[in-house]
Amino acid sequence: MHLTALRSQPLTTLERRGQERGGQERGSGAGHNEPVPPAKIDRQRVADTALRLLNDVGLDGLSLRAIAKELDVKAPALYWHFKDKQALLDEMATEMLRRMTADMTAAATSGDWRETLTGAMRGLRAHLLRYRDGAKVYSGTRFTDTSYAEPMERMLAALVAGGFTPRTAARAWLTAYSYTIGYVIEEQAMGPDPAGGGEGYDLEARAERLAAFPHASAAGDAMFREHDTGFEEGLAAVVAGIGVTLERKG
Repeated sequence: MHLTALRSQPLTTLERRGQERGGQERGSGAGHNEPVPPAKIDRQRVADTALRLLNDVGLDGLSLRAIAKELDVKAPALYWHFKDKQALLDEMATEMLRRMTADMTAAATSGDWRETLTGAMRGLRAHLLRYRDGAKVYSGTRFTDTSYAEPMERMLAALVAGGFTPRTAARAWLTAYSYTIGYVIEEQAMGPDPAGGGEGYDLEARAERLAAFPHASAAGDAMFREHDTGFEEGLAAVVAGIGVTLERKG
């Protein structure tokens, strides 16, 4: 999902050598049976730094070397905490979730499941938009702890209380959740570039290319500029569809 190539990207020769050399140096010496990780950094600090740097360089520009430079350490030091870049992305996504948990939990207090689900998805989108390429980082990762469990439990319980079975509650949640993440991925991909300062997708050029297709040409504003309105209208359609197809059905 968007990150496959990035996550499977092998270490460079220099990084492999540095990691091996770092391991040899740490493992050598009298009285050192177990390597001791650098005291200067920990997982939390690396993840926080990576999320902050993400807003400057985007996902394509985020590298272990860049993070190490920001932390004023050598890149091999990061391997004490993360075996590869995928592990770091998992921790970044988990930290994003921790930060949004309060909002998603608050959204689960409504007595109407439609308001509950809609509020949770609005909160998810708002938090993903706080980070450049936030939805790409968040999608398809594996959380590193169970901090997701409490807000998920509250959300599913609210749906079951609203008339869903446990199975259809899970399907309802996943449907709205997938819509929201997919929408934000496209929204961030087509929007202005925070680093380059561009205006985003060139709709005028698009209209010229599609001059022979008036309906497709006219759809540009709704698809690529009216993000808030588009999200709300799409979410309303998703929630309405969930009510028709899943509520009170096993």
